[in-house]
Amino acid sequence: MTLRVLLFDDDTERAATLRAALQEAGYEIAAQARSAVELMACVRVAKPDVIIIDRDSPDRDTLEHLCMITRDDPRAIVMFTQDADRTTMREALKAGVSAYVVDGLSAERVRPIVDLALVRFEQWQALRQERDQAQASLAERKVIERAKGIVMKQRHCSEEEAYRLMRKTAMDRNIRLSSVAESVIAMADLLT
Repeated sequence: MTLRVLLFDDDTERAATLRAALQEAGYEIAAQARSAVELMACVRVAKPDVIIIDRDSPDRDTLEHLCMITRDDPRAIVMFTQDADRTTMREALKAGVSAYVVDGLSAERVRPIVDLALVRFEQWQALRQERDQAQASLAERKVIERAKGIVMKQRHCSEEEAYRLMRKTAMDRNIRLSSVAESVIAMADLLT
């Protein structure tokens, strides 16, 4: 499968060099953006696998747009730059850049750098998904605990009995225990 690349470079001559290097490495250029605002629209339309940015130094606008892309439609991002400033590097990484490469590029380095960025992006996505699942699980447990408290109070029963009642209801209705817990809480809120 050929990777689809969105190229972001405001320098026409430099963009042509990068375009040639990317095509030589076997990538399909899905779109090219010349401004940060154009970048957002290109991502939505072209749906690239990777965004490759070639800038002397990433400006605030670019970093803000990368933050929005990372939040709304995450993908691997490679940034070639001349800016070795640690603060700028940190800001770029916080914005979602997977690989921050200082001192330009050469055709033979493009593929390994993009491959590395893709691996880092996949790892980051897996961690993000794991975090989201853990947060959802914790939220479900909190709801179940609150509902158990309500059932214990209403039924004058133990925690184990309240849990057993809720679990049986979930199994009888073929729904998740957290759904039963939410219903218990909603009903309790309605009656108070």
